[in-house]
Amino acid sequence: MSLLVVPLAVLWPAAIGLSLADGRRRSAGWAAVAALGLACAALAVLTVRVVAEGPVEMVAGGWPADVGIRLRADALGAVFALVSCGVLCAALAHAVLTGTHARLTAALTLFMGLGLTGLFLTADVFSFYVFFELAMIAAYALAAAEGRPRQLGAAFIFAVVNLLGSFLFLIAVGALYRATGTLEMGEVAARAAALDPNTAILIAITFFVAFGVKLGLFPFHFWLPTVYVSASPAVAAMFAGALANIGAYGLLRFGGVLLRRELELAAGALIVIGTVSIAYGALQAVARRDTREVLAYSAIGHAGYVLVALGLGGPVGLAAAVVFSLANALNKALLFLGAQLHGPLMGAAFLLGALSVAGVPPSPGFFGKAALFEAGVSAGSVATVVMLFLGGALSFVYLFQIYQHDRWEEDRPRVPAAHRVVVVGVALLVLATGLWPEPLLAVSEAAGRELAGGATRP
Repeated sequence: MSLLVVPLAVLWPAAIGLSLADGRRRSAGWAAVAALGLACAALAVLTVRVVAEGPVEMVAGGWPADVGIRLRADALGAVFALVSCGVLCAALAHAVLTGTHARLTAALTLFMGLGLTGLFLTADVFSFYVFFELAMIAAYALAAAEGRPRQLGAAFIFAVVNLLGSFLFLIAVGALYRATGTLEMGEVAARAAALDPNTAILIAITFFVAFGVKLGLFPFHFWLPTVYVSASPAVAAMFAGALANIGAYGLLRFGGVLLRRELELAAGALIVIGTVSIAYGALQAVARRDTREVLAYSAIGHAGYVLVALGLGGPVGLAAAVVFSLANALNKALLFLGAQLHGPLMGAAFLLGALSVAGVPPSPGFFGKAALFEAGVSAGSVATVVMLFLGGALSFVYLFQIYQHDRWEEDRPRVPAAHRVVVVGVALLVLATGLWPEPLLAVSEAAGRELAGGATRP
């Protein structure tokens, strides 16, 4: 069996099997964690291989290349799949340790992991759409899984708004097929340069709006704070640290490879939208006092950094978008998981995540911000560099505010040791990544080179 298939082959039967079990039982929860752990191990081996030897590709089931589902792993897809699967594994383990109150939490998490892994490893636009929808449907169900009125209301808004995104995405896929005659990503990239500019721009805008609506990018963010605040800490960590990666990956893959000319034409607009998003998210976060509400608005602002990096473009800008997205996924997972836990150890873990988000060394967030500064300097954009600095300063302000508000009160109850295990583990991973950033930087640079070179085939 190809290494490409192993993560999907582990997650698919496990998700189906556990959908028949009671996920509130710890045995079912730990079985799901074990399946995600096996998938992460396979993805780690796959990531090391593609960084060292280059992309690998296959057509599932031995079908002809124009009929079967084409799977492909390059540095970009493999590392996004690895980080997303790791976040889901940690978040589900945290949910199991603190108590799972919904019957289908374990199965839905596996279905989300299956959808995310599939879309990161597919080389076909329609398969990307199918896996995308699988992940999003699982997310809708997880948002409402515990059945509390506030959760149900947020999940309803989440689902209705994202149905619009699905409709737009499907229109863009149909238009892309009509214009190029194929949905295989390599062929689309090769034929896109010959498209009529007006047609290509409309397709690119439709894809961008679809990603923006579905993933809460500014100015399509209005549903995101409600969903993040109403969800349980584990589910919010899944959304912020794993599901949101679709936005960065989709913009990198579709803009950096499939519709590169259109990305270059829209560079200025992306920088403007990204800058406004950074300022809006930071100012809204400064005005809030609830920890998870602050983190939700922070997520909106941090999506702006990715848009700015895409607008700057080139190998440096694209690599900066990758390293920032991956560091942000780890940071947000840590902060959401630890948001409602108290005590000295949890305070230290939360502080580590906050410093990483603010870009204070040694932390992965520092290297993400440093990569963005380097991209701005390389592009000669003084205004972008200034905005990145101000955004980082505001991040430090609002994170210090919530740390002061939540962590300096002495009457907060301590939490059982079991509840702290996963948060401490993720904090140690964040610290280790900051102290030894070479693997993160190496895979991000490899992804940036592949994107800038337009590589879509081995």
